[in-house]
Amino acid sequence: MCLAIPGRVIEIYETGGVRMGKADFGGVAKEICLAYLPELQAGEYTLVHAGFAISRLDEETARETLRTLEELGQLGEERDDEVSG
Repeated sequence: MCLAIPGRVIEIYETGGVRMGKADFGGVAKEICLAYLPELQAGEYTLVHAGFAISRLDEETARETLRTLEELGQLGEERDDEVSG
């Protein structure tokens, strides 16, 4: 199962007219598409699914979600899927 996981936007740029960025997933940086969230800024948290930023999150919610995923044993698997896919 694929879950959306929180990531912190660390860089924003444009590629081929598409707003893109890099997000930090607990020490692993991955390119993400920001087309659905044009107002998202570097330093903010977002839920990422299949390489697309789909929702803005506040830092507290992002950290809670990461903790919960870790407790459930899902974070490593989902982070690996998100980072590789």
